[in-house]
Amino acid sequence: MFEPVPAARPAGGLVVRCTRLLLSPWSRFSLLVAVLLAVSYTHLDGSAAVVLFAVAYGVFTVAFVPRPLLNLAAGALFGTQAGLAAALAGTVLGAGVSFMLGRVLGQDALRTLLRGKWLKAADGLLSRHGFRSMLALRLFPGVPFAAANYCAATSRMGYPPFLLATGIGSVPNTAAYVVAGSSASSPTSPLFLASMAFIVLSGAGGVLVAWRRRHRLGAAGDDAA
Repeated sequence: MFEPVPAARPAGGLVVRCTRLLLSPWSRFSLLVAVLLAVSYTHLDGSAAVVLFAVAYGVFTVAFVPRPLLNLAAGALFGTQAGLAAALAGTVLGAGVSFMLGRVLGQDALRTLLRGKWLKAADGLLSRHGFRSMLALRLFPGVPFAAANYCAATSRMGYPPFLLATGIGSVPNTAAYVVAGSSASSPTSPLFLASMAFIVLSGAGGVLVAWRRRHRLGAAGDDAA
């Protein structure tokens, strides 16, 4: 009797397992601590440290590390101008990598990371109104950054409008967090108080917008099911 030969595992299975490992909480935390320590204690000149941080920022956003923490760190490490440049560069880089990764994985693999009905609803919304919808998602916080990237990847949205909407829409909130991080040593300064006021108000508005949008996406997903 010959024993049956085990079926070959699909190549995408390895990609999915590696993605899950990257998204694990301990992996994200370890990466964040390691890069922050490297930027803080290595003898790099200013521009090299900014570039290193921007690249690491992009990797962290792919792994669902919260961007507010990264933006605060950018401001604390490099100040307002260089910190904002590093944060925005990392934002666009991470969004682009997530978008390409989502295209490679496809909806079947992403269903292990995101809800299937959300993928279907986002497919229709971003395919019809890609730039406008993505710009709104970036302007109003509430929807996880990486989740929006992966949802956009499963739609028919083009690469250039996705990156353009991400770059423009990410400026206000990114700037607010970077300014807060750079002025955190003076918590009573007008600059710090103004940035925190913007963060609180935009966060409250983002929660309301996200709730309404999720309700609409959920209804659209149920209708499409």
